[in-house]
Amino acid sequence: MSVIYGKKVKLFALSSNKPLAEKISEASGIEISNVDVIRFADGEISVNIENSVRGHDVFVIQSTSSPANDHLMELLIFADAVKRASAKSVTVLMPYYGYSRQDRKSKSRQPITAKLIADMFEVAGIDRIICIDLHAAQIQGFFNIPIDNFPAGPLLADYFYHKKGLKDIVVVSPDHGGVTRARKFAKTFEAPLAIIDKRRPEPNKAEVQNIIGNVKGKVAIMVDDIIDTAGTLIAGAQALMDAGATAVYAAATHPVFSGNAIERIENSVIKEVIVTDTIKLCDNCKSTKIKQVSIGQLIGESILHVIKDEPISQIFDQIQHDEDHR
Repeated sequence: MSVIYGKKVKLFALSSNKPLAEKISEASGIEISNVDVIRFADGEISVNIENSVRGHDVFVIQSTSSPANDHLMELLIFADAVKRASAKSVTVLMPYYGYSRQDRKSKSRQPITAKLIADMFEVAGIDRIICIDLHAAQIQGFFNIPIDNFPAGPLLADYFYHKKGLKDIVVVSPDHGGVTRARKFAKTFEAPLAIIDKRRPEPNKAEVQNIIGNVKGKVAIMVDDIIDTAGTLIAGAQALMDAGATAVYAAATHPVFSGNAIERIENSVIKEVIVTDTIKLCDNCKSTKIKQVSIGQLIGESILHVIKDEPISQIFDQIQHDEDHR
């Protein structure tokens, strides 16, 4: 049993991202407690928690990444188990919120699945959620429980600032919806902003229509929250090179990397893709062009702030302050 600042605390890690969980454990100084995730022959899932959680503040690490439905059910079942075992509270550390792209109805008779997932979390008895870069900020409004949404932009910008030493940068938003994120990123480098005007005729397919802004003779850094099939990324990178950019880099929070995304990136004009470890990279997702930076330290510190009833935002505000005062 861990007693931190006078409170009984347990930290658990489900199946989605054990390497990140180990980094969070190290950063927080809280040992990961044992939980067995059981899969029956017919595909049903159960969990078995070895030690008592009665009266504990429970923290559990789980991204609802691929296989999204399995990871989602693991989390819901785990939450039900610990609440029935008289846990004092359940905080979910969910670096990647699956189904977040289904946050509104774009056509008649479509679901708003991000809201449905929020309802399921609340019914399961989850008390608080900590996420990194929700696809849409309004998802926070789907919850009646506290949900913290922290940006990974400062970490990604820090990599470019210290590791690459790039000059004549232009920061590029891959669409109009990502302009706010790209503008914050550009502020770090005091760089101009460009926008790729695209249309999406169907899911996971994008067509570049135009580039708004001057990229000629500049190093372009495309900034996004998710790289899925990499179709948007590759098309945008090629359009930037055709418009006169000298090189193209990419930065994104969540490396979903579906289908042949890795092969597309390898064969593209992009020099390097920087992502975080909100999602564990599969064994076949390794590439010389892909680099990961870890959010483990930040989430570990966030846990300690929650335990002490201190604001979590000051952790991320300090990173942004450091970026702004270089």
